[in-house]
Amino acid sequence: MLKARIQPRLSFLIQKVRVMPDGVDFNPSHMSRILPWLLSVLSGVLLGLCFPPWGWGDLCWVALVPLIWAIWFSPHAGRPHWQRVAALGYVCGLVFFAISASWLTTLTWPGTVLLVLYFAAYISIWTLAVSLLRKAPSENEAWLGSLHNLRVCILGAAAWVALEWLRGIIFPAFGWNGLGIAQYKNIPLIQIADITGVGGISFLVAMTNLMLTATIKRLIMEIKRGARRPHYDFAITLAFVALAWIYGLREIFQPAPESTETTFAAIQANISQETRNNPDLEFDVLEIYKNQTLSAIAMQPDLILWPESSTPNPLLGHQMTWDMVRGLAQQHKGDLLLGTVHWGKEGDFNSIALLTGQGKEAQLYHKIHLVPFGEYVPLREEFPLLAKIVGDLVPADFDPGKEYKILNMQAKPVKLGPLVCFEDTLGDLARHFALLGAQLFVVVTNDGWFLKSAGSSQHLQNAIFRCVETKLPMVRAANTGVTCAIDRHGVVRENLRDDDGSTFMQGVLFGKIPVPIHPKTTFYARYGEIFSILCLSLSAIWITFTLLRHLKTKKSACSNPSETKPFAP
Repeated sequence: MLKARIQPRLSFLIQKVRVMPDGVDFNPSHMSRILPWLLSVLSGVLLGLCFPPWGWGDLCWVALVPLIWAIWFSPHAGRPHWQRVAALGYVCGLVFFAISASWLTTLTWPGTVLLVLYFAAYISIWTLAVSLLRKAPSENEAWLGSLHNLRVCILGAAAWVALEWLRGIIFPAFGWNGLGIAQYKNIPLIQIADITGVGGISFLVAMTNLMLTATIKRLIMEIKRGARRPHYDFAITLAFVALAWIYGLREIFQPAPESTETTFAAIQANISQETRNNPDLEFDVLEIYKNQTLSAIAMQPDLILWPESSTPNPLLGHQMTWDMVRGLAQQHKGDLLLGTVHWGKEGDFNSIALLTGQGKEAQLYHKIHLVPFGEYVPLREEFPLLAKIVGDLVPADFDPGKEYKILNMQAKPVKLGPLVCFEDTLGDLARHFALLGAQLFVVVTNDGWFLKSAGSSQHLQNAIFRCVETKLPMVRAANTGVTCAIDRHGVVRENLRDDDGSTFMQGVLFGKIPVPIHPKTTFYARYGEIFSILCLSLSAIWITFTLLRHLKTKKSACSNPSETKPFAP
């Protein structure tokens, strides 16, 4: 009798209150409420560590598992389910972007905060979409089925790819640091980008995260039941990754196309923004480029490159600048390419100029994709507050170029695809030059805005995929950041570094790179982001049908209360 009275009370005390050694009360139910948020933060941290300055890219294969577990398998508590799910995703996004985009604070703190708050919403939307794949506790048996798990993981991965792509095209169009970008060192795997773009790699990574979560749940259920079954779902996921890897090996080891070797000298002046924008130091800036170019001319490369906006004044609108640059071109048998500004009746442009025939001819390309709050302030007149937030960084707006234009070298018959600043991070823009017959990408950029931060390394990682997508090599000339040469498979072959390994230095990178004589047009170059668009379409159809089915079930439940069934989004 005494035992019957004591045992219920003892069980109640064990479940409700446990006294820790330090005297702090611990309630297990409190931990179950906190755990999902800790898992969300953990996923955000792991995602952030995938990119420079840490660059632990392999973490991305498991980074989303904690967040997915919190969405699918943590107990519901507190807020309505959809609000809780959205908040979990938003917390993960805040942590991820706060870590990976922290270098933007070198430009503006208020702008960085606004961007992080905005981009975190994409992770939140994804978690809402993934929550639609969750099963009610009464339907947990579904996780034992391979077909169910494959369907769930494919749909979840498609939603991730769709949102990554939308983040890169919806204002302010900042698509950096997708899951696929973190795999830039995995050269065989990333070769599928010539078909799917970066989206295909992100799909494999996201699907693996989803499948790992589903498999852990399945194993737990099977252990409890004491029965194991073949995991065809997990095996098929691994097969997808393996097939992509095999495709990449085949691309790497197949005979290289007929090529011509092009020599280059890329100049990195390492001039601070304060010095470059000071009118009193204009002559000093030009002297730096002059001295470095004279040492480059001595090597007689086919092409000498200066970085973005290297001349403080327009090359073709300022006599002193033109005389100095043309004088250097006359001493060089090869071609001279430089970033400059161009002011004309048609507009004010951030441009590339290619001087051929020892300065007798000049070809111009005007940058098409402008960086908001970097090269123009959106709605400057309508919302003056935006201009005040940016301050003196953007005193006036550039105009966007309207033409994809190939620049033709004369020293060697090579067609150049010119890219200015962040244009080398935009696959759908770069592929247009491949369609026009470009054989070599030339990039002029200036990462001096970001000081000695991770921004320049992240910029390079995104740029690498333009080579993989189009199977074209690239030469980059940066004022400061990463001046390098990348081959058609995305391998950095030449890189300007000092003795300590830092890329933040002044110097000239001499090198040579094989340029395909008759480059083949890749599937991606021809059709662009068709894979990401298909993922978006699949996600839209699936979410629409799911919501319609939910509304129908809810309506049926209202008309037949006795037959009400719980709906678990």
